Amino acid sequence: MVKRSGVTEPFSRDKVVVGVRRACQGRPVDEDAFQQLAQRVEESIRSTGCAEIPSHEVGLAILGPLRELDEVAYLRFASVYRSFSSVEDFEKEILDLRTARAEAAREQ
Repeated sequence: MVKRSGVTEPFSRDKVVVGVRRACQGRPVDEDAFQQLAQRVEESIRSTGCAEIPSHEVGLAILGPLRELDEVAYLRFASVYRSFSSVEDFEKEILDLRTARAEAAREQ
């Protein structure tokens, strides 16, 4: 994984778990769910076939599974990851979540 500073370090499933656990603090998410999410992220990254992947891509790989796991934790993580700077940023993301939820309900 290549960090923004240019430093290369190996992918760490544990770092994924720590970041997701922080976003899920106080939410009804169990340890097994953290491990499963980290596994999905690792599989997603490995499936690219790239030897090095920007840390930004790791964050993107976390967002999808976290959104499915817990929407509040997703908003917390996304707000930091995407550097939300206003209430409007949160409102837009919440609208996107509601739209996706409504589309999923229509498909069922």
